[in-house]
Order: sequence, then C-alpha cells, then structure tokens
Amino acid sequence: MAHHVILGAGPAGVIAAETLRKHAPGDRVTLVGEEREAPYSRMAIPYLLMGNIDERGTWLRKGEAHYPSLGIDLRQARATRVDAAARRVQLDNGETLVFDTLLIATGSNPARAPIPGIDLPGVHSCWTLADARAIQARATQGARVLQMGAGFIGCIIMEALAMRGVHLSVVEMGDRMVPRMMGPVAGGMIRRWCEAKGVQVFTGTRVEAITQGKDNTLDVRLSNGQTLNVDLVISATGVKPSIGFLESSGVRCLQGVLTDEHMQTNVPGIYAAGDCAEAFDKVSGTTVVSAIQPNAAEQARVAALNMAGQRTELKGVTQINVLDTLGLISASFGNWQGVPGGEHAELTDLAEGRHLSLQFKGDVLVGCNSVGWTEHVGVMRGLVEGQIRLGAWKDVLLKDPTQLVPAYLASAQAQGKWSGALDARRR
Repeated sequence: MAHHVILGAGPAGVIAAETLRKHAPGDRVTLVGEEREAPYSRMAIPYLLMGNIDERGTWLRKGEAHYPSLGIDLRQARATRVDAAARRVQLDNGETLVFDTLLIATGSNPARAPIPGIDLPGVHSCWTLADARAIQARATQGARVLQMGAGFIGCIIMEALAMRGVHLSVVEMGDRMVPRMMGPVAGGMIRRWCEAKGVQVFTGTRVEAITQGKDNTLDVRLSNGQTLNVDLVISATGVKPSIGFLESSGVRCLQGVLTDEHMQTNVPGIYAAGDCAEAFDKVSGTTVVSAIQPNAAEQARVAALNMAGQRTELKGVTQINVLDTLGLISASFGNWQGVPGGEHAELTDLAEGRHLSLQFKGDVLVGCNSVGWTEHVGVMRGLVEGQIRLGAWKDVLLKDPTQLVPAYLASAQAQGKWSGALDARRR
C-alpha cells in the first residue's frame, strides 16, 4: 500500500487528495495543512469581508466528516524540511512522515515590504482567515484605510473594503494600477474609475514608514511627502511561492518548484502543483508560476493521476486574469505586452470607458488587454490559448479589433459562411 503525502490544504491539495482517493482507493493519503483551520479558499476571503458569506462559506468542502469519510488523513502542521533521498517530511509538531509519493502544494505567502513599522498592530495582509478577522474588527463603516498595492489581489480586496463603507486610499509603487496585468492606457482608465468611486489613488508612490498615531491610529508617511492618519493599513504588495522549507532538499526550484509536463520535479515521485509550482507553458514556451485557481486545480489533478500511476500530461498553463474593480471589468490574456517584432492593434473609447489591445506574432494572437469590453473575453481566451492562425483575418483585426468574434469563428471553426464577410470587408 503506497503512502501519498500532500503538503498544502488549499484548492490544489484538496483536489489532489480527492483525485488520489478515487484512482488509488487502497492507498494511504495524508493531507497536511499549515493553518489551524478547515481547508478553505483564499479567494473567498473578499466575499467574507463583504458579508456575502460566513467563515463556513470559505470552506472548500462542507461538513466536518468530509475528509475522514474519504479516508483522507488531514493533519494541521507545517512542513519544515523535506529529505528527498530518504523520502521523509519533517513537520513542525515533531512528526516525520515517510512517503512513497509527495505533492508540494504549499501555495504562496504574502511578500513583506521592508518598511519601518510594518509589524505594528493594525497593519495586516489579507491572506488568511486570521487576517480577515483582524480586518473586520478595524474596517468598520467610516474607518480610514490605506492599502499598499494596487495589483490584481489588491483590486479584489479594494472591492471588499468599498462594500464595508470605509474611506479608502491606495498606494501603488508602479506608474499605474494593476501594472503586471495592464498597460498604461488601461491602468490609467482603472485609476480614473476608482477615483470617480471615491477612492484616493497614489501611483508612483511608496510607503516609507508607519508609526503609531493617537487613539490606536497609524501615521503613514508616503514618498510624495504626505502623511496619512488611518485606522488600518492593508499590505497587498504581492505574493511569493512558499518553498523555503525545500532548501537543501534536492528538489530543484527557481521562482517556484520546477516541474515537467507531468507536474513531476527533478526527483522521481515528488510533484508540485498550484501557486508554488513553476509549470511549462506551451504557449509561451517557458516555465511560469501562474497563481490562479483554475491552474491550481488542473495541475493538482494531473499530478495526482501521475502519483496514482496513470501517466497524464498538463496541456498548458492558462495565462488569464479577469478582474472586477468596483464594477469595471478588465481582462488580460497571454503575452499582453507583445513580442519583439510583433504587431499590435489598439482601440480606446475614453468616454465609454472601453479599451482593447491586441498583440500578434505573425498571424497568431499571443496576448491582449481589455477594459469594459466583456463580450470579447471568451474569444480572446480561445484565440490566445488555441494559438489559432488567423490568416487574412489578422489584417481585419489590425484595422478593427472589435471583429474578434467573426475572426474566431472563421479561423477556429472554419465556418465557410464567414468567408463572405471577410471578402466584403476587403472590398
């Protein structure tokens, strides 16, 4: 009877454990979660802060008996060391687990900015249920909140804070909002939208220091010379893979844990999935850490099937972000910044709050951005991920980027009725 150990009880870990139980019913499955909580989804925390759900609503699986009923041994502990040669994992509670296969699904941890005062009471990340409880206590109606970071995660948190009725200021080091997802035009549009909704936004600005103010408040000194007095500071300055415990383990890591198309590491029998994994992306031809839940789920499924002896390959890494910022929908797919020598098309309607940017390599759409253009999201993803050759339709899109739907239908599905539309446009 093989023993499969899974480190990390987030979405990737839970899906892997359930997949193993289904496909290796006679084997032992041990799921190790670092937090002293029922396995839950971090992506549900903003909805908890909004009041849409309670804490049980964040749980990945309902009911106390779910894991025991499947014969999954759920442990609450943190891995401190992996010995790949001896096939052992050391836990912080003193236990040692001996494994036949191991899945590293430990996710990410918030990146801590090196700022004086970052450890003061009232300064929190928004990453765990414990963080959410602390934020709920301070982010009451009318409270003054400063958020460091206006990236993807920061914008999701912003939505939750706005729903709580706080007075919100956002400080972003980059020259625009969501700088790793949006170009200057799109990032500027999102900023103006937020400001119109009453959010104070500082871009190209850093928090230099946080000090204790009067009456349990905090004074936050900014690089622009201003000091803001607030009730709560939220740090949303990015995340990094949680892989420090793998030092000297023999498992190869770069930005994340390096994996092949089977989600296996350089050590046979040791796999990785989710936010801590650096998986091969066939579209870009490189290994990437893509910290979104659909990737975590698919990588976990592939890893678990291979752990159970069923040879399975990961088809690709989805490079996609769709974001709702106070009601404004934006999306980013693939190589949205473009490639050397590639062509691009751009359309902006500031009055309507709409922006569309397409990036091509030859006649293939390799990336795109959109703001306020929700009807094209599905076909943009299909074209980028499918690496569809557009042929003459590329020239159509260079002139009119809004023709994505007919371009997709004609190119991807080869429906002859669309060729007439193309001929008509040429004339």
